[in-house]
Amino acid sequence: MDTRSRSIRVVMFPWLAHGHISPFLQLAKSLAKRNFVTYICSSQINLNYIKKDLSPKDSISIKLVELHIAATPDLPPPYHTTNGLPPHLMAPLKRALDQSRPAFSTLLTTLNPDLVLYDFLQPWAPEEAASHNIPAVLFFPAGAAAISLLSHRWFQPASEYPFPAIYFRENEYSIFSRLVKSAGDDTGDHDRVTDCVRRSSEVVLIKTFRELEGKYIDFLCDLTHKKFVPVGPLVQELGKNVQDQENDNSIVEWLDRKDRRSTVFASFGSEYFLSENEVEEIAYGLEMSGVNFVWVLRFPAGERNKIDEKLPKGFLERVRERGMVVEGWAPQRRILSRPSVGGFMSHCGWSSVMEGVYSGVPIIAVPMHLDQPLNARLVAEVGFGEEVVRSRAGRLERDEVARVVRKVVVERSGEEVRRRAEVMSERMREKGEEEVDGVVEEVARLCRSKRLNLESQNSMDRLNVVNCDRGK
Repeated sequence: MDTRSRSIRVVMFPWLAHGHISPFLQLAKSLAKRNFVTYICSSQINLNYIKKDLSPKDSISIKLVELHIAATPDLPPPYHTTNGLPPHLMAPLKRALDQSRPAFSTLLTTLNPDLVLYDFLQPWAPEEAASHNIPAVLFFPAGAAAISLLSHRWFQPASEYPFPAIYFRENEYSIFSRLVKSAGDDTGDHDRVTDCVRRSSEVVLIKTFRELEGKYIDFLCDLTHKKFVPVGPLVQELGKNVQDQENDNSIVEWLDRKDRRSTVFASFGSEYFLSENEVEEIAYGLEMSGVNFVWVLRFPAGERNKIDEKLPKGFLERVRERGMVVEGWAPQRRILSRPSVGGFMSHCGWSSVMEGVYSGVPIIAVPMHLDQPLNARLVAEVGFGEEVVRSRAGRLERDEVARVVRKVVVERSGEEVRRRAEVMSERMREKGEEEVDGVVEEVARLCRSKRLNLESQNSMDRLNVVNCDRGK
């Protein structure tokens, strides 16, 4: 196998969440430009989602492979994804994916790839790859700052974490405890993640870029004794999303009638649903700010609601000229690229942070759960956004929402935030896909090592055969 002259074949195995699948898919698109063929392995419902984002040209180098996950009365196929999944079914979904291990092994036998790229909740994936003599590399689709704090707690809990800017607040302690607890039950992922790191073949890929998180990348290398390789922001190119092209243009047309940098885009990810209190306080905060806005509201699967019934009475009428509320989905990248958008109110999911930075739009951070509070702290530390700080009881407050919106978008006190957002955008765009070239070098090296090891083993086997014949 000469990896310089033929395609390198990679099986990608992301966790069953859209926020994880999208970075794997974007990496696959970047690798397709560099003579890679990628097989993305997931449940059928997730593959149906991916198909919407693949052009005919993409499909030449990116193949979709179904991983069979057994259906149960509690977990039918439509629930083989975290998108819209009721929280109490998260643990059963993890168990169901674990039980698909034999099917994954069969896929590896059939496809015989050069490399397996896996996510951080499937520690058995690198074991199966090793049993097939295939190198396996962990890919973190999260930021280095967040992963560094959690990894410090997992790998060196007795020492002091050296970066005080990254922390959990007191009202977020329950989030922290869920993330770092040992996996004695189905809700803790400590053992899964640490095993995934330890079993990665020499390197770990991570979705970030050095200019943003260099010190956290270096810390992770020292902490885990693995080489952490940034893959870049993996932001989707405009016009490449089929769903974007098919979407109603009414949002963009509305935005293009607004003044430059006058409007906030508010969106909180595809897998978190705002509580009644959060909806109310964000609504009043946006209204009190006096700033134009587009707000995407989502509801759990099967809970179709009338938006006006969820919002404060008379809200839509009062903000009619300067506010738009959209249910379900909106073309985020396309919206962030519009000249009128001057602030991104975000839950600080890592992909959303990267899209905000790439677009040069300062972030109004409203973290909800998981690693999002840590990402919000990074946003504030680097200076391209500001966090809406909750009360000590963990509640959003409309006055604080309005204050941060006005500061980030229109007030003189936010000029430095706006400038830093533009600077980080320029740095990200100047680098382009340099990091992906580094990934290719690492992957090619691992594949060459595999080839040499196999050739050495075959030579030893032939020598043993000869010696046995002589012994006869």
